[in-house]
Amino acid sequence: MPSDKAAAGAATGADAGAAGERPILGTPEEFPPRPRLRGGFLVYLVIALVVAVLAGGWGYVMLTATGNPLVRPQVITFDASAADSAEITFTVHKPADRAATCRLRALDTGHAEVGSRVIDVPAGKAELTLKERLKTTSQATAVYVDYCDLV
Repeated sequence: MPSDKAAAGAATGADAGAAGERPILGTPEEFPPRPRLRGGFLVYLVIALVVAVLAGGWGYVMLTATGNPLVRPQVITFDASAADSAEITFTVHKPADRAATCRLRALDTGHAEVGSRVIDVPAGKAELTLKERLKTTSQATAVYVDYCDLV
């Protein structure tokens, strides 16, 4: 007398053989035909326009997030040989009719700030070379212009 498990296995095996003769998901006759969507091209066109507007907006945000491109500082030289001060010579390129504010920073070997100073650059010249001294709390190894902004 066969056990219940053997009978269940035999039934499963018989179903598997029948399933091998036809597709797993069914035949096309078993499913009604899908209606054709009208305006499919229009849907893709709207999606493309939305993507183009989003990409253009992102491009604009990235373009304007670069800061103030009208003022460009350029370090010419710096001297950090003194233990309590550092000196920097730099040029500021800006519109001649506008004043600017620049922040100078001095760093030590661990990249910690050991001195800083905010200076005003007067209006009148488009290119101005400045030489400034910063007091430092310890020996500086680098001095640079952190930023310059129009006032």
